[in-house]
Amino acid sequence: MSVTETAAVLEEQPRGSSLPRYLALKGGGALISLAMVVVLGFFAFRILPGDPAINMTRGRRVSAEEVERLRAELGLDDPLPLQFLSYLTDLLRGDLGVSYVYRREVTELILERLGPTLLLTGTAALISIVLGLWLGQKSAWRRGSWFDKTQTGLALVFWSVPTFWLGLILLLVFAGGLRWFPTGGMVTPGTDPTGLAWLLDVAHHLVLPVLTMVAVVYAQYLMVMRASVLEEMTSDYLTTARAKGLREDLVRTRHAVPNALLPTVTLIFLTIGGLVGGAVTVETVFSWPGLGYLTFQGLSAPDLPLLQGTFVVFSSIVIGMNFVAELVYRVLDPRLRAS
Repeated sequence: MSVTETAAVLEEQPRGSSLPRYLALKGGGALISLAMVVVLGFFAFRILPGDPAINMTRGRRVSAEEVERLRAELGLDDPLPLQFLSYLTDLLRGDLGVSYVYRREVTELILERLGPTLLLTGTAALISIVLGLWLGQKSAWRRGSWFDKTQTGLALVFWSVPTFWLGLILLLVFAGGLRWFPTGGMVTPGTDPTGLAWLLDVAHHLVLPVLTMVAVVYAQYLMVMRASVLEEMTSDYLTTARAKGLREDLVRTRHAVPNALLPTVTLIFLTIGGLVGGAVTVETVFSWPGLGYLTFQGLSAPDLPLLQGTFVVFSSIVIGMNFVAELVYRVLDPRLRAS
């Protein structure tokens, strides 16, 4: 079907749902997903092994009465439905509770650790997107060459490697053996938290965890971009562009790549949410003081309010990014607005 015929068919089709209705539909789905996350998070963490009151008093000589008193203070002796109702009531007020271990508001702890997580995942996402899209379109345009085979092979290898394993290998080689980078943390103890020296120190600590996340994630962008460009390479408009005398580089960058970006843009928003949620492994391996490492520490008690709070935050970010991806896809693809 020609471009003119396709346009005529779209004009004949009835207009789809209006933007407000579309927003209401997708927003309602996001809210339902979030509600299910809240319910799942509450009951899933209740089946974790171990009693928080016993774990919190481990190593100290306390009587059974004192343990029971602590359980009552934490509300763990209430019936489960009553605990859930209390949790929902507090959550609707924006109160995520008080951490069992830290004895601080969970909201305060999350806000304190959110910055390092966003710094880590944001840097990794930016590098992954740029690297993956650039290598993907280059590989597609040189299909079958040594460059294409090398890049796709490396990407698939890194994509299949477990994140924690790759992080441990990088630590062993570059921190333990060569000692080029620190073994963990975000800053060197005693560093003045101001000025250029502090920024360089943070960047130095950031290298290995970012490298770990980039190596695992960039392959998704590379493979999707490569497939999209390959699909566009047989299009008639590229033949027309070549017939006009455009160089191959201009045909690729001005015509093929912009049209191949549509599925990749959607993937970007979907994977950004997953990056934040998947930071637990990387932050734990490198002792990065973010939400992921905070979640890992909360598992030791188990610190139920803390785990519930971080679970809701991680899930909200993923759901929010999915919602944004739906909106962006609708804006970029006119077929969705006309169908």
